[in-house]
Amino acid sequence: MDILIVEDEPEIAKLIQLALEREGFSCNWCPDGLSALQAFTKQQPDVIILDLMLPGLDGLEVCARIRQKPGAKDPYILMLTAKGEEIDRVIGLSTGADDYMVKPFSPTELVARVRALLRRSLRHGGQHLVYQTQHFAVDVDQRTATRHIEAGGAEALDLTTLEFNLLATFISQPGRVWNRTQLIDKLWGDDFFGDERVVDTHVARLRKKIEPDPANPTFVKTVIGVGYKFEDSTTT
Repeated sequence: MDILIVEDEPEIAKLIQLALEREGFSCNWCPDGLSALQAFTKQQPDVIILDLMLPGLDGLEVCARIRQKPGAKDPYILMLTAKGEEIDRVIGLSTGADDYMVKPFSPTELVARVRALLRRSLRHGGQHLVYQTQHFAVDVDQRTATRHIEAGGAEALDLTTLEFNLLATFISQPGRVWNRTQLIDKLWGDDFFGDERVVDTHVARLRKKIEPDPANPTFVKTVIGVGYKFEDSTTT
Protein backbone atom coordinates (compact mmCIF):
# COMPACT_ATOMS: atom_id res chain seq x y z
CA MET A 1 0.00 0.00 0.00
CA ASP A 2 1.28 3.47 -0.93
CA ILE A 3 1.06 6.29 1.58
CA LEU A 4 1.65 9.98 0.96
CA ILE A 5 2.83 11.94 4.00
CA VAL A 6 2.18 15.68 3.84
CA GLU A 7 3.91 17.34 6.78
CA ASP A 8 6.04 20.50 6.91
CA GLU A 9 8.03 19.46 9.98
CA PRO A 10 10.78 17.06 8.79
CA GLU A 11 11.23 15.44 12.20
CA ILE A 12 7.57 14.52 12.47
CA ALA A 13 7.47 13.36 8.84
CA LYS A 14 10.49 11.13 9.41
CA LEU A 15 8.92 9.65 12.56
CA ILE A 16 5.72 8.83 10.64
CA GLN A 17 7.65 7.40 7.70
CA LEU A 18 9.80 5.14 9.86
CA ALA A 19 6.79 3.81 11.75
CA LEU A 20 4.89 3.01 8.54
CA GLU A 21 7.83 1.55 6.61
CA ARG A 22 8.56 -0.67 9.60
CA GLU A 23 5.10 -2.17 8.99
CA GLY A 24 5.74 -2.71 5.28
CA PHE A 25 4.10 0.39 3.79
CA SER A 26 5.64 2.38 0.94
CA CYS A 27 5.86 6.10 1.76
CA ASN A 28 6.54 9.38 0.00
CA TRP A 29 6.87 12.72 1.77
CA CYS A 30 5.88 16.24 0.73
CA PRO A 31 6.55 19.36 2.84
CA ASP A 32 3.76 21.58 1.49
CA GLY A 33 0.32 21.58 -0.13
CA LEU A 34 1.29 22.34 -3.72
CA SER A 35 3.88 19.58 -3.94
CA ALA A 36 1.38 17.25 -2.27
CA LEU A 37 -1.18 17.81 -5.04
CA GLN A 38 1.49 17.15 -7.66
CA ALA A 39 2.65 13.99 -5.91
CA PHE A 40 -0.94 12.82 -5.49
CA THR A 41 -1.55 13.06 -9.24
CA LYS A 42 1.56 11.01 -10.03
CA GLN A 43 1.54 8.54 -7.15
CA GLN A 44 -2.19 7.87 -6.61
CA PRO A 45 -1.69 6.78 -2.97
CA ASP A 46 -4.04 4.56 -0.99
CA VAL A 47 -3.80 6.76 2.11
CA ILE A 48 -2.79 10.38 2.61
CA ILE A 49 -1.57 11.54 6.02
CA LEU A 50 -2.26 15.25 5.79
CA ASP A 51 -1.16 17.97 8.21
CA LEU A 52 -3.71 20.73 8.68
CA MET A 53 -1.23 23.62 8.99
CA LEU A 54 0.93 23.72 5.85
CA PRO A 55 2.80 26.50 4.05
CA GLY A 56 1.02 27.72 0.94
CA LEU A 57 -2.11 25.63 0.58
CA ASP A 58 -3.28 24.37 3.96
CA GLY A 59 -4.51 20.85 4.63
CA LEU A 60 -8.18 21.77 4.31
CA GLU A 61 -7.68 23.14 0.80
CA VAL A 62 -5.55 20.16 -0.24
CA CYS A 63 -8.18 17.76 1.08
CA ALA A 64 -10.99 19.60 -0.70
CA ARG A 65 -9.14 19.60 -4.04
CA ILE A 66 -8.37 15.90 -3.82
CA ARG A 67 -12.00 15.10 -3.07
CA GLN A 68 -13.13 17.21 -6.03
CA LYS A 69 -10.86 15.26 -8.41
CA PRO A 70 -9.90 11.98 -6.73
CA GLY A 71 -8.28 10.46 -9.83
CA ALA A 72 -7.86 6.71 -10.40
CA LYS A 73 -7.89 6.06 -6.66
CA ASP A 74 -10.06 7.65 -4.01
CA PRO A 75 -7.58 7.74 -1.12
CA TYR A 76 -8.39 7.65 2.55
CA ILE A 77 -7.28 10.86 4.24
CA LEU A 78 -6.04 10.99 7.83
CA MET A 79 -5.71 14.60 8.92
CA LEU A 80 -3.19 15.72 11.52
CA THR A 81 -3.71 18.86 13.58
CA ALA A 82 -1.94 20.54 16.45
CA LYS A 83 -5.25 21.98 17.54
CA GLY A 84 -7.55 20.06 19.82
CA GLU A 85 -10.64 22.23 19.51
CA GLU A 86 -13.76 20.44 18.41
CA ILE A 87 -14.47 22.91 15.60
CA ASP A 88 -11.20 22.08 13.86
CA ARG A 89 -12.08 18.41 13.79
CA VAL A 90 -15.53 19.10 12.37
CA ILE A 91 -14.13 21.39 9.66
CA GLY A 92 -11.55 18.78 8.71
CA LEU A 93 -14.14 16.05 8.42
CA SER A 94 -16.48 18.29 6.44
CA THR A 95 -13.87 18.76 3.71
CA GLY A 96 -13.65 15.02 3.15
CA ALA A 97 -11.14 13.71 5.68
CA ASP A 98 -11.91 10.19 6.89
CA ASP A 99 -10.27 10.48 10.28
CA TYR A 100 -8.11 12.86 12.30
CA MET A 101 -5.41 12.76 14.95
CA VAL A 102 -4.36 15.55 17.30
CA LYS A 103 -0.64 16.16 17.85
CA PRO A 104 1.24 14.91 19.76
CA PHE A 105 0.33 11.33 18.86
CA SER A 106 1.76 7.86 19.25
CA PRO A 107 3.34 6.36 16.10
CA THR A 108 1.80 3.03 17.12
CA GLU A 109 -1.67 4.56 17.18
CA LEU A 110 -1.08 6.23 13.82
CA VAL A 111 -0.18 2.89 12.25
CA ALA A 112 -3.31 1.37 13.79
CA ARG A 113 -5.42 4.19 12.35
CA VAL A 114 -3.94 3.64 8.89
CA ARG A 115 -4.62 -0.08 9.03
CA ALA A 116 -8.17 0.63 10.18
CA LEU A 117 -8.74 2.94 7.22
CA LEU A 118 -7.48 0.33 4.78
CA ARG A 119 -9.83 -2.27 6.22
CA ARG A 120 -12.88 -0.07 5.76
CA SER A 121 -15.13 -1.76 3.22
CA LEU A 122 -18.68 -2.97 2.92
CA ARG A 123 -18.78 -6.37 4.60
CA HIS A 124 -20.79 -9.09 2.90
CA GLY A 125 -20.66 -12.83 2.51
CA GLY A 126 -18.99 -13.00 -0.89
CA GLN A 127 -22.15 -13.39 -2.97
CA HIS A 128 -22.75 -11.13 -5.96
CA LEU A 129 -24.84 -8.34 -4.49
CA VAL A 130 -26.94 -6.03 -6.64
CA TYR A 131 -29.46 -3.72 -5.00
CA GLN A 132 -32.08 -1.97 -7.09
CA THR A 133 -34.86 0.47 -6.30
CA GLN A 134 -37.06 2.66 -8.45
CA HIS A 135 -34.37 5.30 -8.95
CA PHE A 136 -31.09 3.56 -8.12
CA ALA A 137 -29.04 0.44 -8.87
CA VAL A 138 -25.96 -0.51 -6.85
CA ASP A 139 -23.66 -3.38 -7.81
CA VAL A 140 -21.54 -4.06 -4.74
CA ASP A 141 -19.03 -6.33 -6.47
CA GLN A 142 -18.57 -4.22 -9.59
CA ARG A 143 -18.53 -1.10 -7.39
CA THR A 144 -20.92 0.76 -9.66
CA ALA A 145 -23.90 2.92 -8.77
CA THR A 146 -26.39 4.41 -11.20
CA ARG A 147 -29.40 6.66 -10.92
CA HIS A 148 -32.38 6.33 -13.27
CA ILE A 149 -33.27 9.62 -14.90
CA GLU A 150 -36.62 10.81 -16.19
CA ALA A 151 -35.59 10.47 -19.84
CA GLY A 152 -35.44 6.72 -19.33
CA GLY A 153 -31.69 6.26 -19.18
CA ALA A 154 -29.22 5.63 -16.38
CA GLU A 155 -26.69 8.09 -15.01
CA ALA A 156 -23.49 6.80 -13.40
CA LEU A 157 -22.88 8.25 -9.95
CA ASP A 158 -19.38 9.51 -9.20
CA LEU A 159 -19.06 8.42 -5.57
CA THR A 160 -16.09 8.14 -3.25
CA THR A 161 -15.46 4.80 -1.55
CA LEU A 162 -17.26 5.83 1.62
CA GLU A 163 -20.15 7.41 -0.26
CA PHE A 164 -20.60 4.21 -2.27
CA ASN A 165 -20.52 2.05 0.84
CA LEU A 166 -22.99 4.33 2.58
CA LEU A 167 -25.43 4.26 -0.34
CA ALA A 168 -25.12 0.48 -0.61
CA THR A 169 -25.86 0.15 3.10
CA PHE A 170 -28.92 2.38 2.86
CA ILE A 171 -30.27 0.75 -0.30
CA SER A 172 -29.79 -2.76 1.11
CA GLN A 173 -32.65 -2.12 3.57
CA PRO A 174 -34.95 0.68 2.37
CA GLY A 175 -37.06 2.10 5.17
CA ARG A 176 -34.76 0.95 7.95
CA VAL A 177 -33.71 3.65 10.40
CA TRP A 178 -29.95 3.64 11.05
CA ASN A 179 -28.31 5.50 13.92
CA ARG A 180 -24.68 6.65 13.78
CA THR A 181 -23.40 3.72 15.82
CA GLN A 182 -25.07 1.17 13.53
CA LEU A 183 -23.69 2.83 10.40
CA ILE A 184 -20.20 2.96 11.87
CA ASP A 185 -20.42 -0.73 12.81
CA LYS A 186 -21.70 -1.65 9.34
CA LEU A 187 -19.15 0.32 7.36
CA TRP A 188 -16.08 0.36 9.59
CA GLY A 189 -16.59 -2.28 12.26
CA ASP A 190 -14.41 -2.37 15.35
CA ASP A 191 -11.60 -0.58 13.51
CA PHE A 192 -13.30 2.82 13.74
CA PHE A 193 -11.46 5.68 15.42
CA GLY A 194 -12.77 9.22 15.65
CA ASP A 195 -15.89 11.29 16.05
CA GLU A 196 -19.26 9.66 15.30
CA ARG A 197 -20.32 12.83 13.52
CA VAL A 198 -18.15 11.86 10.58
CA VAL A 199 -21.30 9.94 9.56
CA ASP A 200 -23.20 13.21 9.21
CA THR A 201 -20.47 14.58 6.97
CA HIS A 202 -20.62 11.62 4.60
CA VAL A 203 -24.43 11.63 4.54
CA ALA A 204 -24.34 15.31 3.54
CA ARG A 205 -21.83 14.61 0.78
CA LEU A 206 -23.88 11.67 -0.49
CA ARG A 207 -27.01 13.80 -0.59
CA LYS A 208 -25.27 16.37 -2.78
CA LYS A 209 -24.68 13.66 -5.38
CA ILE A 210 -27.98 11.77 -5.36
CA GLU A 211 -30.67 14.21 -4.24
CA PRO A 212 -32.53 16.61 -6.59
CA ASP A 213 -32.52 19.09 -3.70
CA PRO A 214 -29.98 18.18 -1.00
CA ALA A 215 -31.49 20.71 1.41
CA ASN A 216 -34.84 18.87 1.18
CA PRO A 217 -33.81 15.25 0.66
CA THR A 218 -36.15 12.84 -1.08
CA PHE A 219 -34.19 9.61 -0.59
CA VAL A 220 -31.87 9.84 2.43
CA LYS A 221 -34.05 11.28 5.18
CA THR A 222 -33.20 12.39 8.68
CA VAL A 223 -35.12 10.77 11.51
CA ILE A 224 -34.84 13.44 14.19
CA GLY A 225 -33.23 12.20 17.37
CA VAL A 226 -32.44 8.78 15.85
CA GLY A 227 -30.50 8.78 12.60
CA TYR A 228 -31.16 8.27 8.90
CA LYS A 229 -33.25 6.13 6.57
CA PHE A 230 -33.41 5.55 2.82
CA GLU A 231 -36.76 5.69 1.06
CA ASP A 232 -37.33 4.62 -2.55
CA SER A 233 -39.67 1.97 -3.98
CA THR A 234 -37.84 -1.31 -4.61
CA THR A 235 -38.04 -3.04 -7.98
CA THR A 236 -36.25 -6.28 -7.12
